[in-house]
Parts: sequence; C-alpha cells; structure tokens
Amino acid sequence: MTTSFGAAKTVTIAKDSKIMLRNGFNGLNKPAPSLALTKSLRLSPSSSLSLIRAVSTPIKPDTAAETKRSKVEIIKEHSNFIRYPLNEELLTDAPNVNEAATQIIKFHGSYQQYNRDERGQRSYSFMLRTKNPSGKVPTQLYLTMDDLADEFGIGTLRLTTRQTFQLHGVLKKDLKTVMSSIIKNMGSTLGACGDLNRNVLAPAAPFARKDYCFAQKTAEDIAALLSPQSGFYYDMWVDGEKIMSAEPPEVVKARNDNSHGTNFPDSPEPIYGTQFLPRKFKVAVTVPTDNSVDILTNDIGLVLVSDAQGEPQGFNIYIGGGMGRTHRVEATFPRLAEPLGYVPIEDILYAVKAIVVTQRENGRRDDRKYSRMKYLISSWGIEKFRNVVEQYYGKKFEPFHELPEWEFKSYLGWHEQGDGGLFCGLHVDNGRIGGKMKQTLREVIEKYNLSVRLTPNQNIILCDIRGAWKRPITIALAQAGLLHPRYVDPLNLTAMACPAFPLCPLAITEAERGIPAILKRVRAVFEKVGLKFNESVVIRITGCPNGCARPYMAELGLVGDGPNSYQIWLGGTPNQTSLARSFMDKVKIQDLEKVFEPLFYYWKRKRQSKESFGDFTTRMGFEKLREWVDKWEGPEVAPARYNLKLFADKQTYEAVDELAKLQNKTAHQLAMDVIRNYVGSQHNGKGE
Repeated sequence: MTTSFGAAKTVTIAKDSKIMLRNGFNGLNKPAPSLALTKSLRLSPSSSLSLIRAVSTPIKPDTAAETKRSKVEIIKEHSNFIRYPLNEELLTDAPNVNEAATQIIKFHGSYQQYNRDERGQRSYSFMLRTKNPSGKVPTQLYLTMDDLADEFGIGTLRLTTRQTFQLHGVLKKDLKTVMSSIIKNMGSTLGACGDLNRNVLAPAAPFARKDYCFAQKTAEDIAALLSPQSGFYYDMWVDGEKIMSAEPPEVVKARNDNSHGTNFPDSPEPIYGTQFLPRKFKVAVTVPTDNSVDILTNDIGLVLVSDAQGEPQGFNIYIGGGMGRTHRVEATFPRLAEPLGYVPIEDILYAVKAIVVTQRENGRRDDRKYSRMKYLISSWGIEKFRNVVEQYYGKKFEPFHELPEWEFKSYLGWHEQGDGGLFCGLHVDNGRIGGKMKQTLREVIEKYNLSVRLTPNQNIILCDIRGAWKRPITIALAQAGLLHPRYVDPLNLTAMACPAFPLCPLAITEAERGIPAILKRVRAVFEKVGLKFNESVVIRITGCPNGCARPYMAELGLVGDGPNSYQIWLGGTPNQTSLARSFMDKVKIQDLEKVFEPLFYYWKRKRQSKESFGDFTTRMGFEKLREWVDKWEGPEVAPARYNLKLFADKQTYEAVDELAKLQNKTAHQLAMDVIRNYVGSQHNGKGE
C-alpha cells in the first residue's frame, strides 16, 4: 500500500525564510510555488453578508522528495485503514497487544494500560472512552455503561473533560463484548482517541433555546462529518454490522464535496485517507458568553452568532488552541486559539472541513511533539494559514463579529429548561462515579427514565425532570453525597484533575488521587491567612505535562514534573480566557504550603476590588511573587489587644495574657481554649 499524504489537489506553501517558532523550530519548510488567488467572483449575498470571493483550488505538490515520518505514520500506512495488526492481536491468548496494535486501537477509542502500583509482571487492561457529541447520553447508554463498569471494569465510571465516559480495567478477552454492548446501546467509542477528530464539545445545558439547540446540533453534525467512513470500527467489534442512525443530508453533501481538492477520490476515507491526521484534533461549539467548553483550548472553536431576534446567522471561528507540551522542551507550549474569521451557518461544515484538510496536508508528521495544528499556525502565522484554508474553503472569510465577555458556567444545581422541564447539575469530584453515588444515580435515572448530559468540567446533568419529581430526587441524591452546590466547598466546584496513577502510562506523579488532600490543604491555608469560605480559585492538577485537565488555563495549575513533585503555573482567569505561565519548578508535594501561604496571604491583603487570584498574580508580576515566597516567614501576627467580647475588663485580659504567654499563645487563643474545654466538659456531664 502506498502512502497518501495529498488529496487530488493539494496545498503547498512557499518557503518563508523568517517564520520560526521558539528555540529555532522552523515548521515544515516545504519549498513550493507561491499561491495566488483567482479573480473575484461576486455571489448573491445573503442578508447582511459582505462580498464573497472565490479562490483557487490548491496546487498539486511535487512529491519527489521523500519526507521523514514518525513510526506511528508508518503503522497507520500499513494498517489497512486501522485494522492491522489489531485484528490479529485480538485473537491471541496474550493479555496485551503489540506496539503497533497499541497505536491502532486508539482510533477505536481505547488505550492499553497496566497497573503501575503493582510490581513484577504487568497486569494489562484497557481503558475505553466513549464519544458523546455535546455530552448527550441516552438513558439506555447510561445504564449500559453502569452495568459494564461493574461486570467488566473496576466498578467506577469516570467523566472526562471532553464530555465523555472512561471505563477502566477492561481485559483484552472482554473487549469485543464491551465494545459491541456500547455500540448496540446507542453509544460509540469510534475516534474518541487517535489521530483524528475527537469528541466535539458544546454546552451541556439542555436549554430549549434556539442558540443552544443549534450549537449542540452543529457539534453533532461536525462529529458526523469527521467520523471515519471505512468501516474498520464495525468490522472489528460487531462483525461488520454498521449500527448507525441516518446522517443529515447536509453532512453527507459536505463530506462528499470535492470542489476544492479536499477529498481523496474513490477512497474509503474521503477526508482522512490512509494516514488520517498528524495528531489528535479537537473541536468545540458554543454560544456567546458561555465558556463552559474552554473554547480557546481547542484546535477549532466555533461561536454561534445570532441576530436580534435570536435566529442563528453564522459562526465566529477560533483556531490553534491546544494544551499539550513537554517538560524542558521550550519549543513545545500551550496555546490559546485566535480568531480566523466568520462564516454563515450554511457554510460551517465546509469551513471546518477546509481547516481540517489544511492541517492534514501541512501538519508535521516527522515529530509528534510538533504535530498539533497550533504549531503549524505558530510557524506560518495566522494570515498565511487563513490564505491556505480559504483555498480549500473556496471563499474568503468574513470579518470576526464582536462578542460579549466570556463567563464560566457550570450549570450545577436546579434550573428550568424552558420547555416545562427541569434539569439538575451535579458536582462529581474529579468525575469519578462509584460506590453509593453510582448506585443512587442509576436508581434515579432508571426510575424516572432521565436522559443525561456530561459537562467539560467532569460533572453530570440530569435532564427532563418534572416538577413533582424534584423533591424525591433531591433527597435521594443528597443521601448519596450528591449535594446542592451551596453545600460543596467552592474550591472543589471548579477543580479538575486527570486520572494519572495508577493506570495512565504517562503519569509522573499523582493527580486524581492526590487532589482531595491538596484541596483540603489549600482550604486550610485560606483559613490561616484570613480568606473567607466563599472565596475560591480555579485549581487544576495533572500528573504529566500533556494537559488533559487543562491546567494551563487555571488560576493555580499543578503539573507533575517528578515523583511527588509539581511545576506550578499561575495566571489563568476564572472565565478561562487567559493562559497561565510557569512560576516554579520541582516543588515537592510536602512543600506546597511554602508557596501557597505567601501567595494567598498577599492576595488577601493587596488585591483590588473583586480581583481574582489569577489576575492578581499577573498584575503583581512573577518577580514580586517570587520575592514574597523566598522571604516568607509566616503571616504577620496582629498586635495584642483585649477583646471586649471575651474580657469584661482590662485587668482580666492582662491576667489571661500572662498565662497565655507561658503556653506560647495569645490571650484570645487561651480564652477560646478554656471556653471550648468548659463546653466540652458540660456536654460530657463532667462539669464541676
């Protein structure tokens, strides 16, 4: 089989002598003819749309020069469209699959793992990840996943930061049973991992509003557009039986359109070809103000623009976001998406396809550290990237529309849907559903036949609840620890962590298992420096620098950089619109308070009105912050003064103060100890 990098007609770019990434990374640097636009073609514009000009079909490249490729690219080439050698490896008695099959099974939505807590012989298992555009989960699928977790997994379900389920601990011999069960119960894992479009995000809230409904439908259409077509998934897991609902005709039309050289003619994979994409690809869709999807962290971020009557008109397009990086390799970095342009709603699928094809044809395939689209855009610059995309799109992008400020929306608690029903957003610490919580959620979902939505913040929403059901559901959930958000520590409500140990092969240190204790320690520091209970910061923790929990958008991000050690990132904002920066390296877990205390102490005392912790750290600057950390000796002790609420006169205060000094306490502390001891003795019936 030959390698297929180019479509029928392919974009190439003239070499730019001065476009460089940090530390000398020069992008692709493929010599080629310069690109030229054809003459303008005036089309009949829709209402309020400006002139649209047609552009030329991309020029076919010179393929004489052999390009260096990574090992994964060669595995994909020889896989017979993501079948081999996985199809053979699944038939062996070994508990694991070989290296090539480990890469191929990712496209099917699974990672091979082993328990890193265990020493000696490795105990292999597989993690399965579902694909749920907009986070939508039918009742039948939720109950199926719940059953599979108990019968074939480790007894828990994990909600991810991309609105999907992860099912851990599935043995190789059970893979086909589990996969086929998911497929036959309205689910899929196809493309949840691997070098292709991943799950498409959209706000999870089930509002019966035109904008929310249209954004969610667009997410589902994009997921369908970019879904593999060659049938490898169904061949492997359900013996070729393709269990799918009918696709919207506009999706089929956009996929098959090859007017501008985007497709591989007569290929089983018209968009992906044999090689698929250079790396993972992430898309999110939302509406103005709603940044529940971390819109700027995606390869493509789409924002629906509606008119004054609320009718959807088009989309603003952001491109080039991405979180992953590598420690001590400065040419790798997290990046925020930037504006590309605006398109009318009828063109959105064609615009998305053009962006994907531009990355397919020009993203690096020699070194996977630099294969995400963010590096291509950083190398070329936005103007050059836009120029190439427009040729695959066939039109010029219109100017970006002005947007209001972004807000982070969690949708926790009870809300009206707008159609007479209610929905209830539930906080799930780190997205891990197990034990009594898992049992109760199943009972409630099954009893009331509720559909479910998963959020990008690892939480769950129960939908379509009748008013009469609110009280019994609230009681049942509370008894399982699923409380109204007012009863949950605000630090927990916005915190996220990746799974890390024991099953993730990339983890350097703890994340999910470590974050509960770390959040408690942060709360203790808050109390020590005088911050109130209702004050909070966005904290995200990952066990490695790949950024699955998006720590580089947090106000306080902890990124594993060694055993029991974290790199500390500061400067994100509560609405997830600013990128944090690396503040300190190699901070041991037992030394976190040495950094947290001075930072939170001075935030309490030197912040401006309503200034968030992230904005405060940015305003003060890292030089000043490091000075505070280096010179920290503990909070300043307020001058001693008697408290009229505790002491009736100054003489009593001074007497207590003398006694307190003998115990290295203040008069106030000693008086409180005496009162507590007295109350405790009375309560125990030991009063004298």
